[in-house]
Amino acid sequence: MTKIRDIRIIGLEASLPESQAYGMARGLTSKRGCSLIFVETDSGITGIGEAWGPPKVCAAYLDIIRPYFIDQSLYAQRGVQQLILAKNYHLGTQNQMIALFSGIDIASHDAIGKGLGVSVCDLIGGRQRTQVPVYASGGYFTLEADQQAALARQLEPHANSGFPAFKIKIGRHPAEDAERVKLARSIIGDQAVLTVDGNGNYTVDQALESMRRIAPYNIGWYEEPLAPQDWRGYAELKQKAPIPLATGEALYETFDFRRLVEERLVDVLQPDLSLAGGLSVARFIGELCSSAHLRVSPHVWGGPVGLAAAVHWVASLSNYPHSSNDPTPTLVEYDIGKNPLKERLLRDPLLAINGYVTVPQGLGLGIDIDPDALAEFRIT
Repeated sequence: MTKIRDIRIIGLEASLPESQAYGMARGLTSKRGCSLIFVETDSGITGIGEAWGPPKVCAAYLDIIRPYFIDQSLYAQRGVQQLILAKNYHLGTQNQMIALFSGIDIASHDAIGKGLGVSVCDLIGGRQRTQVPVYASGGYFTLEADQQAALARQLEPHANSGFPAFKIKIGRHPAEDAERVKLARSIIGDQAVLTVDGNGNYTVDQALESMRRIAPYNIGWYEEPLAPQDWRGYAELKQKAPIPLATGEALYETFDFRRLVEERLVDVLQPDLSLAGGLSVARFIGELCSSAHLRVSPHVWGGPVGLAAAVHWVASLSNYPHSSNDPTPTLVEYDIGKNPLKERLLRDPLLAINGYVTVPQGLGLGIDIDPDALAEFRIT
């Protein structure tokens, strides 16, 4: 039985000039970061995972929970997590500890795959596809005075790159939303799916006004129109919205996702595997959504290890309730914003070519960290 010998964490951060800050309706940033989690086993295999959020907070949680994992079976790491949650229930499930669990879970799956000689997607459900479709996620707000010109500069280089779908940021004012959507549609054309992201910056009435203004432009989904846990708001909005609803990037563990499904509050669930609980929680969410005939689309906005995990997860999903003809194939978010971590951390970056990312063929996640980039971006 393979046992966990140790768990290590390395914090990463890449900084851009302040003048190049970009972001969402709630604010901008000039920094991109994440934590790499290394699960070392007594068989000499090390798995790699990614945890979202401030590395120093992750490291502090690791000091607390590491003893629970040491000398436990690698295959039982999910049970160890649930033991920790049960014994420390006062800590809750909306915190950085769950993000750390996510990195441990992804790293454990990577190590198990390497030990068994299979890829992660084969491990968790079988390689249903060799490539997964991705959408170009960008269209950020910036510091520039002319936001329309800034939006155009972000989208135009990718308009003819084969992406089947795009996502842009909105949510500062309904009138501005309409202007941004109109411009985006004119750039990407009528065939590509256009989705929007309000990052939870609206109330129900504001979200409805925004939706009424942009609905004529054929919007694929409206992401996070409301704050993440405005359950009653989502219930009300779901009855009135002229656009499919999506949310999930700021939800942790299984509990809130189950509520989204049971109360049918949205059309598309968007777990972030580096935050919500890793591949174990993603598999649970996938089964929930499949049984309820709801869609999923993983949120990815960190480093390339989280992207690799999302790609493997989607590669393992069946088309159910569809057969060979899936009118809306599951899309993985592919950030087109400037992010040195995504671009340089892997020896062989996961590149979008004609709107698809090829699922790595190697063992586990099938990725290798570039040691030079790791040293350059390391902060802890």
